[in-house]
Amino acid sequence: MAVSEPSAASSTYMADAKLTDKSADTPAATITGGQIIAKMLKQEGIKHVFTISGGHIIDTYNGCLDEGIEIIDVRHEQVAAHAADAYARITGLGCAIVTAGPGTTDAVTGVANAFRAESPMLLIGGNGGLKQYKMGALQELRHVDMMAPISKFASTIMTTERAAEMMGMAFREMYNGAPGPGFLEVPHDIMDGRVDASKVRYPKNFRVKGRDGGAPEFIGDPNTVAAVAELIAKAERPVALFGTQARTCRAHDAINKFSRQFNIPIYVNGAARGTLPRDHPYGFMPSRKAAFDHADLILLAGTPLDFRMGYGRRLNPNAQIVIMDMDYRNVGVNRDFDYGLVGNIKSIVEAMCQASKGDTTGKHDAFINMLREDEARSQGKNDKIITANETPIHPIRLVHEVNEFLLEDTVFIGDGGDIVTFSGSVVRPHKPGGWMDPGPLGTLGVGTGFALASKLAQPERDVVVLFGDCSFTLTGFDFITAVERKLPFVGVIGNNRSWNQIRYGQERKYPGRGDVGNVVGDVRFDKLAEAMGGFGIRVTKPEDIRGALEKARDSGKPALVDVAINREVYSSGTMNQTMYK
Repeated sequence: MAVSEPSAASSTYMADAKLTDKSADTPAATITGGQIIAKMLKQEGIKHVFTISGGHIIDTYNGCLDEGIEIIDVRHEQVAAHAADAYARITGLGCAIVTAGPGTTDAVTGVANAFRAESPMLLIGGNGGLKQYKMGALQELRHVDMMAPISKFASTIMTTERAAEMMGMAFREMYNGAPGPGFLEVPHDIMDGRVDASKVRYPKNFRVKGRDGGAPEFIGDPNTVAAVAELIAKAERPVALFGTQARTCRAHDAINKFSRQFNIPIYVNGAARGTLPRDHPYGFMPSRKAAFDHADLILLAGTPLDFRMGYGRRLNPNAQIVIMDMDYRNVGVNRDFDYGLVGNIKSIVEAMCQASKGDTTGKHDAFINMLREDEARSQGKNDKIITANETPIHPIRLVHEVNEFLLEDTVFIGDGGDIVTFSGSVVRPHKPGGWMDPGPLGTLGVGTGFALASKLAQPERDVVVLFGDCSFTLTGFDFITAVERKLPFVGVIGNNRSWNQIRYGQERKYPGRGDVGNVVGDVRFDKLAEAMGGFGIRVTKPEDIRGALEKARDSGKPALVDVAINREVYSSGTMNQTMYK
């Protein structure tokens, strides 16, 4: 009787079964560290973990299989961390599991990005056993010392019995104030160590949660809230800017009410894009400079006065400043303020609406009309570029086509330098949660991980990723993971064959030498997509962009639309970067 070779699918099943059988041969009264970790992840609502296999961490796989948590194996640990970051932004918590040494160091960039982006992702890293501490075990490294500066909590789990308690501690610290990442190092003999299951305590009500399971809802001083509400009512030219924390706090409904009640123009940045629908009467975008130049009152909510804001110097020096933030440490950085409020952005905004006593109907119309005129002028400039049909394709034309291509439920992901900066002044998501970018660390290479997490966490939503060509090459091989997992998305590559954001500054500083280290070869990303099992198409004429985008979406596969764009034009955001001043 002939015996056939097992298929790839049956081989995977057999491997999984062996992991399960290991625990089946042992007394039911004992449990491993990896199983304890998986139970805590399940308790916190984790349905997917992102990983690359390693001998130090296989016991977590066993636990995840027991608990029904899907293991998403990627091609690089940085992608695993980026995916966990994106998963956290969408669901409230994400997790990546990586092996010791190079596995953990590869994930450092992803953790650092989550730290600056205030994203609550947990990285679990292996290490050599405690029994071999400082004996030179395979991949042994002082991971905690390395992770402490870029996480809100970093510690080693020293005993298997306390693994669940340590995870609870990490989660609590990760949500203290503005959220952020945590790191837990699990030595090998703690990970696969077995303990009496009855001795393990699983913390349940160990951290305060808000109505939606997210950030605790507190508003700070009610007297200050009332004072700010009165200040807005009295102002002639008030303006509000909401940042990423508005999305963290799920404040979109509150902001909609706030804008209408106070008759105040609203600007957004970061993950707050999509807070208001495109046709909202108080939602503004390209007129932000004019608004900040002329405003007599500026409210900054959940957005730091960092390089993107000129460190506070791009605000009218005579304007009164109100700063609202989830973290006390962010209030007053780089700019003095008149009123400061620490709390949940949604709760503060709701409290302001309740505290308002003045009638602002029509009071700010003159200022609002001025801003609308400024927006019309900006749109007119873009329209001339959009209708010119020039080649090489102008980046503004490309991002305009992408903006028109977005569906009501599309999640737009920006992963690039200058091309994504162009998109920031044009692309407007339709709904909350419709925009994702690296955040203030400016990490390139987030796109593939963000796309994977987006399709896994919310499979019903359409995903469009705008890549810079060089950004894609950093982590692009995880396009294969999307193909293997049948996770379709449309990737659009602005291919200018250059690190153009750096090229601009270098050319300005050293004329005639801007191309050095910045100009790269012309890669056929469409062919690369096809080689990896996806859909690929190349575009060189502006009139062909929309058709190519539609073909990519209709393919039902992970897709790359490779668009040749002009590298001799730069975004205003790039030219105005403070590092080039």
